Amino acid sequence: MASINSFEVSFPWLVSHGSTRASSATFVATIFCFLILHYLLFKKRYSRFLSNLPVFRMLPGLLMTLNQIHDFTVKILGFSGMTFLFKGPPFAGMDMLLTADPDNIHHIMSSNFSNYIKGPGLQEIFDVYGDNIFTTDSEMWKNLRKCSQSMLHHQDFQRFSMSTMTSKLKDGLVPLLNHFAEEGTSVDLQDVFGRLTFDITLILITGSDPRSLSIEMHEDELAKALDDAGKGILSRHFKPRFLWKLQNWMGLGQEKKMSQANATFDRVCSKYISAKREEITRSQRILNGEGEDLLTSFMKLDTTKYKLLNPSDDKFLRDTIIAFIVAGRDTLAFTLSWFFWLLSDNPQVLVKIRQEIMDLTRTGNGQENLDKLVYLQGALFEAMRLYPPVSFGRKSPVKSDVLPSGHKVDVNSKIIICLYALGRMRAVWGKDALQFKPERWITENGGVKHEPSSKFLAFNTGPRTCLGKHLAIPQMKMVVVEILQKYDFEVIKGQKIDMDLESQLLRDVKFEINDL
Repeated sequence: MASINSFEVSFPWLVSHGSTRASSATFVATIFCFLILHYLLFKKRYSRFLSNLPVFRMLPGLLMTLNQIHDFTVKILGFSGMTFLFKGPPFAGMDMLLTADPDNIHHIMSSNFSNYIKGPGLQEIFDVYGDNIFTTDSEMWKNLRKCSQSMLHHQDFQRFSMSTMTSKLKDGLVPLLNHFAEEGTSVDLQDVFGRLTFDITLILITGSDPRSLSIEMHEDELAKALDDAGKGILSRHFKPRFLWKLQNWMGLGQEKKMSQANATFDRVCSKYISAKREEITRSQRILNGEGEDLLTSFMKLDTTKYKLLNPSDDKFLRDTIIAFIVAGRDTLAFTLSWFFWLLSDNPQVLVKIRQEIMDLTRTGNGQENLDKLVYLQGALFEAMRLYPPVSFGRKSPVKSDVLPSGHKVDVNSKIIICLYALGRMRAVWGKDALQFKPERWITENGGVKHEPSSKFLAFNTGPRTCLGKHLAIPQMKMVVVEILQKYDFEVIKGQKIDMDLESQLLRDVKFEINDL
C-alpha cells in the first residue's frame, strides 16, 4: 500500500477512496485517455500536412515544414506505419508515396527491380547532370554499369586510389590541419573534407589535381557549381513541376543558379576532355598500369564490347565526369563531417576507436590492414545510418503494382524512398534507433555484423548497389586514422546545429583542432 499511497500523494486524481482495484482501473483508463490525447495532439500538430484540403490538398503543410523536411518525414512515417501517401494539388504532379519500409524497399529495388525505373520525371529533375549511370535506365544503364564496374574493380585502379589518398593526406590534409592547430584558428571540417574528397575525386577521374585543399582555401568554380546544382535538384523534388519549369524559363532564383552551374560543367569538363585527348595523342601510348584515370579509360573504351557508348562524344564524357565527381565527392565528405561531429558528442566512442587504432599500429600493420578496424567501421556505418549521404531516392513503376505494405501504386506514379527516415525507424532498428551506437554493427565474435541492404541503404541495394563501396570504406578509414593519430578536436560551443533542406548540416559549424 505504501507505493499506492505515495502515488496518491503525487497524483490524487488517479485513485478512488483508497480502493486498490478502483485505483488500478482508473489508472488504466487514464493511461488510455493519455494515449488518445497524445494521438489527437500529434494529429492536430501535423493536420496541415495530413489534411487533404480542397484544391491545395497537402501542399500547405509541406511548405510549412519544408525547412525541417527530414525530421518531419521521420515523424510522419513513424506515425503512419512507415508508408504515407502525399497528395498534392490536382494536375501539379506532386502526388507521391513516401516509404521507409524495408520490405517495400526490397520489393522495389531488388525482387521486382525491372518494374521500377528512374523514369523520365527523375531524368528531367537531374537534367543538369546529363545522361549517366545514376540517371539512366535500361540498356544504357546496363552497359554503363558493366564498364564502370570493370574499371573501378581493376587492381591497378584500386592501387591508384589508395596511393592518391595517401599522397593527398600527407601533402594536403596534414599541412592544413597543422596550420589550423598552430594558428589556433577554428575550422569548418565539412569544408575541409569537401575539398579533400573533391581533389581526390578529380585526380582519379581526370588525372588533374585542382588543389582546392590548401591554406588559402580558394573557391573552385566547379565545386561551387556542384553545390548549386545539388541544392537546385533537391528543391525541384518539393516544387510543382510547372513552378520550377517557369522559374527555369525566366531565369529566377535557384533555377538561375542551376543554369549557371550547367554552363560551368560544360566549360570545365571541355577543358579536361581536350587536355586528356592531347595528352593521349602526345604520349602515343596506352596507359594500362597504375595511375590510369577514369577519363583515360573511358576514352579507350571498346565500343564493340560496350554497346551504346561513344567514347569520342564530348557530351558522354562530360556527363560521365560529372556523375563520378558527384558520387565520389559529396558522399565521403558528408559522412566524414557527420562522423566527427558524432564523435565530439560521444567521447566514449572516440576513446574506443583510438584504442583500436593504437592496437593495430602497435602490431606494425598500420593502414595495410584497415579491414581489422572493426569498431571504426561500425562507427562509420552508424554515422551513415543516422545521416545517409543521400536523404531521398525516387522510383516509378512501369506497371501498376501492390507493395508488401498493401499500398497500390499506379503506372508512372512517384515513390520516394526516405533513407534518412529509414535509419531512424524504431520498427526497423529498435527502441534505441536514435542513438549513435557502433556496437550494433559488431557480432559476438568481434566481426562486422551484416545488415540487409534494404535496411541499411547507404550504399544502395539490389542491382544498383554502389560500385565504389569497396573504395569508399578504406578511404574513410584512412582519413579517420590520420586525424585521430595526430589531432584532438572539439565542436566550438554555442553553435546551432540543424538539418536544413540542402542537408548541409555542418556547413557553418566550427571545430577547434589541436595537436595531440
